Amino acid sequence: MEELIQQYAEHLKSERNVSPHTLRNYLSDLAQFEQFLAEKELCLGGGKKVDVRKVDIYVVRAYLASLATDRKKSSIGRKLAAIKGFFRYLVAAGQIEKDPLLLIRSPKQEKPLPAVLSVDDAFHLLDGITIKGALDVRDRAILEFFYSTGVRVSELVGLNWADVDFQLGIVRVLGKGSKERIVPVGETALQTLRDYSMVLRKKWNLPCKGETAVFLNNRGKRTTTRSVARVVEKHLKQSGIAVKIGPHGLRHSFATHLLNSGADLRVIQELLGHASLSTTQRYTHLNLDQLTAVYDKAHPRA
Repeated sequence: MEELIQQYAEHLKSERNVSPHTLRNYLSDLAQFEQFLAEKELCLGGGKKVDVRKVDIYVVRAYLASLATDRKKSSIGRKLAAIKGFFRYLVAAGQIEKDPLLLIRSPKQEKPLPAVLSVDDAFHLLDGITIKGALDVRDRAILEFFYSTGVRVSELVGLNWADVDFQLGIVRVLGKGSKERIVPVGETALQTLRDYSMVLRKKWNLPCKGETAVFLNNRGKRTTTRSVARVVEKHLKQSGIAVKIGPHGLRHSFATHLLNSGADLRVIQELLGHASLSTTQRYTHLNLDQLTAVYDKAHPRA
């Protein structure tokens, strides 16, 4: 099984083009499944090694039952997805004849509505940044860019100056699966990027063009997703906004505010870079005030 897992890893990297983070998670989940089989002495072949041909639906159910005692549904669902993908690959590659997981369903996930900022809170956050130094200029550019484009935090930290077209007011981002898309940028966000570029030229003597990273840390290196999360947390706290969100919350806010202002769901899907419209529907929701207003206006007995 160990050798087949490595072959599957190569398949994920070269043909599925999964992210390094996803690959690490999948390999960790499969290694855990293999360890369970070995420790319980299940499906062992010659040399006491796990033989994938002996894995059946009952073995998989026993493994899932062992996880259910101390793990959330989301964690179990991810581990099951890793195993399902592995066995689908084995069938396609001719390593096994039948998929033992065909009749096993993933646990139903709860889908709570994501926390978002109100429009007033978004403006309060963005307008309330006090500029005392270079990092404050950067932070303002980060927050304005988030709210203006709705990009993922990974797309923001991966942004290069060559990706920004100030004349057309657009930016090119590289999303999941290395899919490229074009996103419009508002003039306010563009101006904060211009101001920030002047700071970079002055502080680090950077050209701000080509493959140079846009958002840097205080050492002049490309910033990280964790650092960006700290930027969001810091300025939410300073602004006194009670809503607890991270970078993804600004993405939710971007989508929700567009939807509440009448933007078409398909347009929002394109802007967010979602492959499926159902994903966009999960990330956007109408606020209660708007629902009530529409109901009062439309229902004949309201």
